[in-house]
Amino acid sequence: MNECVPAAHRVARSTIRATPEVIAEGQTLYTANCASCHGAEGLGDGEAGRSLVPSPALLRWFVQMPMSGDEYLLWAISEGGQRFGTEMPAFREALTEEEIWKIIAYMRAGFP
Repeated sequence: MNECVPAAHRVARSTIRATPEVIAEGQTLYTANCASCHGAEGLGDGEAGRSLVPSPALLRWFVQMPMSGDEYLLWAISEGGQRFGTEMPAFREALTEEEIWKIIAYMRAGFP
């Protein structure tokens, strides 16, 4: 999956440490921006996501897979799912890169 990431995102690596404060901020951001489709625990069972085809990604497991590198996650959240034929919106204008990294830190922490 990482091979499809555009060159501009290929070298992306998280710029933040996953401290308890960062994870808490990530949870707040995730809840506000992602949970309605992906579900509170990343199981793809959010209310807004129930009618989507394909269904929202099962983020709880997806973020733990080796193919889910930082570059891929940053790109997918920033640019949305149009490239993959999904209805995931692009968040590049709604969230800063630092906010996206906090969401990723929260997800990688296992949705505590």
